[in-house]
Amino acid sequence: MMLYQVLQALEAATGPVSLDELSQQLGVERGVLEGMIAFWVRKGRLTDSSACPAAAPGCSCSSHPDGCVFDRAAARTITLSHMQR
Repeated sequence: MMLYQVLQALEAATGPVSLDELSQQLGVERGVLEGMIAFWVRKGRLTDSSACPAAAPGCSCSSHPDGCVFDRAAARTITLSHMQR
């Protein structure tokens, strides 16, 4: 199943992998890959640094059209959740 291939690719990576590289490696469009990553973030298997911290005051992820506006200057990283390492 393609969803599990995303996890396997991240587990096998020896360093940072860009979303463009990963989408090319898996043969899926970047937008589709974003959806798969979002699925695993919701399931707790991946962590997305751009996700809105639940307790962050003033964070308006659901109401902002571009997603989370909290700390937009930070680089986005997708990592395996601690329980998956």
